[in-house]
Amino acid sequence: MFDETHCEQCACGEGLDFAFTFAFQPIVDVTNESVYALVRGPEGEGAYSVLSKVNETNRYSFDQICRVKAVKLAARLGMETRLSINFMPNAVYNPEYCIRTTLAAAQNYKFDTRKIIFELIETEDFDSLDHLVNIISSYQEMGFHTALDDFGAGYSRYNILIASPPDLLKLDMALVRDIHKEPNKQAVVAGIIAMMAQLGGKIVAEGVEVTEEYFWLRSQGISLFQGYLFARPGFECLPEPYFPC
Repeated sequence: MFDETHCEQCACGEGLDFAFTFAFQPIVDVTNESVYALVRGPEGEGAYSVLSKVNETNRYSFDQICRVKAVKLAARLGMETRLSINFMPNAVYNPEYCIRTTLAAAQNYKFDTRKIIFELIETEDFDSLDHLVNIISSYQEMGFHTALDDFGAGYSRYNILIASPPDLLKLDMALVRDIHKEPNKQAVVAGIIAMMAQLGGKIVAEGVEVTEEYFWLRSQGISLFQGYLFARPGFECLPEPYFPC
């Protein structure tokens, strides 16, 4: 149930007693690139060092402050690409109200809101499918793109795809790894590609590390990629991506 008190706590950062920042990793396309924001500790520590401190008490503040920090840093770096930010569905009480802090940050730091993509953390369980569908639908109606992260790991959210398909579906690296030599993975991924084509969405292959993986996925029509083959995450900066020949 929506409780405005929680949103007020989010806006002021109540309950958050640790620092964090971001690394950025590009999502590359044939003609352009997007950006994926990865949470990091203030000294570059891995995401787990930060996410392990998120709990029932502070997750609302953490979710909101993540959005503001990502927008602020992207604007400071002068990024002109899309900015993809993970969101925690259990930390969103009301999409229209909870988005206000993000919109205010984008206006304050002069970052184009049309470039923001909200990614559902696919491995996070959630309390209500109806609530999640409402979040995705509301964000899309507001003009934001939405994405389903890590598809194929943790919880396979086919129910989300049926109820409210996101604009982007990101293949988990477990499906991508060595796909060029594993026929079973190839069959599964080919099915996902066909499914997303019918749903009108696009696929991002994440965790691509070797050219053989890239060339097989590219041969299947995928044009959006993320992984060490293209660029490693850059701490508070956007690395220049490498494009395989």
